[in-house]
Amino acid sequence: MSQDADLTETLNRAPLGLFHLRAVIMSGMGFFTDAYDLFIIGAALVLIKTEWHPTAAMVGLMGSTALVAAFVGAFVFGRLADLHGRKAVYGLVAGLMAFGAIGAALAPSMLWLIIFRFIMGLGIGGDYPVSAVLMSEYANTKDRGKLVGLVFSMQAVGLVTGPVVAMTLLAAGLPDAVAWRIMLGLGAIPAMAVIVMRLKMPESPRYVAEVRGDAEAAQKSLETLGVSATLAPRKAVSPAKRLSFREFIHHPRYLVYLIGTAGTWFFFDYAYYGNSISMPLVLKAVAPHASALTSMAWTLIVFAVFAVPGYILAVTLMDKIGHRKLQLWGFLIMGLAFGTIALVPHLTTMVGPFLLVFGVSYFFAEFGPNTTTFVLPSEIYPTSVRTTGHGISAGVAKFGAFLGTLLFPLLEQRFGLSGTLFITFLFALIGLGLTFLLPEPTQKSLEELARDAEPEAQRKHLAQHA
Repeated sequence: MSQDADLTETLNRAPLGLFHLRAVIMSGMGFFTDAYDLFIIGAALVLIKTEWHPTAAMVGLMGSTALVAAFVGAFVFGRLADLHGRKAVYGLVAGLMAFGAIGAALAPSMLWLIIFRFIMGLGIGGDYPVSAVLMSEYANTKDRGKLVGLVFSMQAVGLVTGPVVAMTLLAAGLPDAVAWRIMLGLGAIPAMAVIVMRLKMPESPRYVAEVRGDAEAAQKSLETLGVSATLAPRKAVSPAKRLSFREFIHHPRYLVYLIGTAGTWFFFDYAYYGNSISMPLVLKAVAPHASALTSMAWTLIVFAVFAVPGYILAVTLMDKIGHRKLQLWGFLIMGLAFGTIALVPHLTTMVGPFLLVFGVSYFFAEFGPNTTTFVLPSEIYPTSVRTTGHGISAGVAKFGAFLGTLLFPLLEQRFGLSGTLFITFLFALIGLGLTFLLPEPTQKSLEELARDAEPEAQRKHLAQHA
């Protein structure tokens, strides 16, 4: 048995331990920052509008700038993490998030606000592939979905924290021009904490062994994680396990996987971010005379009552239900909820029934594709291109989120809330269909999934050299 196999078997069979918990907290804190920074702009925009009176197009641009930057950041930093290591990229993306949040809070004009939100978005985009893949590569086979899902579930904390912060500042009677700056600036605090915590994280042992072929460094990474294993020395990894970018995107099976992971995430994020960042505008359309504080309270109810339980159940049950299967059910029921809002007459004029059905869509978004679209790309690609594959998927997804956020105010003006949500219903059905392109990775090791994607002749070659 090769040194690679010794190492991966040790990680695959390791029982849940403190090193898993530390990794979840360190990776999850970055994702809390991502979520807070992306979604707080929805609350801040309500206050910014009273100060700068932007057009509908400018509102869409301000809400979506960080998302288009995340599109770029996920591509760029996802590839860099495969070329230069996960840890080298990890601190850099957190630094960009902190710098962007501070700059946005001090922005003297809409132009500068957009620039700093773009910088912050680059870091957010880069954090997606590195957070997911590091946790996936640290994880054992049995609990991999749960552990990667726990990292992503920190988004729930960010979702709830945003409205709580906004309500607290509004209830304190602060001027709008001060309140929105504090909302945006607070995102720098967890980002700076993340920088400190990530300095203590070891490089992925799988990456060190399989891509760099460095047995000694892989041994040290395992020891830092608190896992005991004695690895046979080996100078270099088999070239068959390395893929160039060109080989990756021309690989028949991985190209299909990319269409599946990037496509499902794109259509989901169009719907999810368009609705979430525009939540104050959605609620304003349902209840035009409600105060800003009332709208914030309703937003908190949707997130706390529906979204948070969805995250919890996804993490708890994902490895039992199946990652791909959970995504299929989530897309289906989420889509039906959007279709109900779009097609049932007058539902968008009744606050209680609307919040109930809208909340159901949020529950099955979390207990489904919002979690699984993050997890699946961290599992089904080989180590040498794992953050590349995840980064492409996350980048395409954030472009979908950008379009959803940019277009939502314009579509709502043109077609009304019912017509806009009918489009999201159709997108959910497309996401459902694209999910069938993906394998079911549950209870399979990362190495098994990589072997399954290769032609039979290549699998035999790899088995002979293992």
